[in-house]
Amino acid sequence: MDKSRPLWELHILDFPTSEAASAAVFRINHALGDGTSLISLLLACTRSATDPKTLPVMPSAMPPPARLKGRRRVYGASPPPARSAGAMAFVAWVLSCVLLAWHTIVDVVSFAALALDLVRDPRTVFTAVKGVEFRRKRLVSRGLSLDDVKHVKNVLGCTVNDVLVGVTSAALSRYYFRKSGDDATKKDVCLRSLLMVNVRSTPGIQELAQMMEPSKHNGVKWGNPVGQIILPFYIAMYDDPLEYVRKAKKVVDRKKHSLEVIVTHGIGKRGTELFGTKVSGAIFHRMVSNTTVAFSNMIGPVEQVEFYGHRVVYIAPSVCGNTSALTIHWQSYADTIRVVLAVDDSQFPDCHHLLDDFAESLKLIREAASAHYQEAGNS
Repeated sequence: MDKSRPLWELHILDFPTSEAASAAVFRINHALGDGTSLISLLLACTRSATDPKTLPVMPSAMPPPARLKGRRRVYGASPPPARSAGAMAFVAWVLSCVLLAWHTIVDVVSFAALALDLVRDPRTVFTAVKGVEFRRKRLVSRGLSLDDVKHVKNVLGCTVNDVLVGVTSAALSRYYFRKSGDDATKKDVCLRSLLMVNVRSTPGIQELAQMMEPSKHNGVKWGNPVGQIILPFYIAMYDDPLEYVRKAKKVVDRKKHSLEVIVTHGIGKRGTELFGTKVSGAIFHRMVSNTTVAFSNMIGPVEQVEFYGHRVVYIAPSVCGNTSALTIHWQSYADTIRVVLAVDDSQFPDCHHLLDDFAESLKLIREAASAHYQEAGNS
């Protein structure tokens, strides 16, 4: 981008597509803010489609499900038990803290090994070629049913993120075995993805005015307060489609019981302060180059919104300039969740077939969840 000007642009593509009458494209340098910051900015620029005089309802203002009231997902240890809980509860908590420390050490060492180029993913159809960050990227997306995702979540007792990781693993597996011609009965192939995680003390999307509050104790401050997690994806063919989600839940639960995201955030922040952006950027570049996929998911408006009088049909965020040949974003908007792929144009000329794999994988997982629910009800 032209660094003599502000590092953001707005382009209006005033021609119709199969989904919308025109498109507004925001191009923003990631140094200005992370996904949480930019979604908050977008919401501040829109109005509710049902009442154009009011701001849209913030996702963080929605009441949590009954099973989550009073709780929040934390990457790390649970709080110590009350004294009335007894000695066994305290011993279990101590053992949990020991396990947390062990998981953190393992994860940070693995993270460092990637950054130091000591380990890397095996070469597959998804592996990027050298210099991919300078090649043309194509952005493609498709809207899927958020209700289908929530149905699977409720049946299996997991989170939306678990389902999305499972669907991604299933879709990449379908594409891998179709393109590579490998025997699907062989041992699972483990690939690593880089997952960016919001480390603000208050999770979720917040009002822009609150994020701009200058207080240093502001727990939702604008910027890039993110840490990284190395999240494994398994390429495999399972007879039961729900196995992809179960496997994903197991992996994500293991990652939650670690301080990897906190440590990586601290390392990135202190490293930049001590050695500058060029050194920390080079280390980050090498680490991403040794993984296969960049992965992220974001919550968006929970209702239909308007942008300067024009109803927004979909929101499709992505990034370019990274060293992955395949970047996967999930973005929710009202009752839809959109999968957005940024692909190396020459390596994935059939990227729309990969989108088909995502749609088909969610369909099969949803059908399997419904069958599982009916069987549980009959028994």
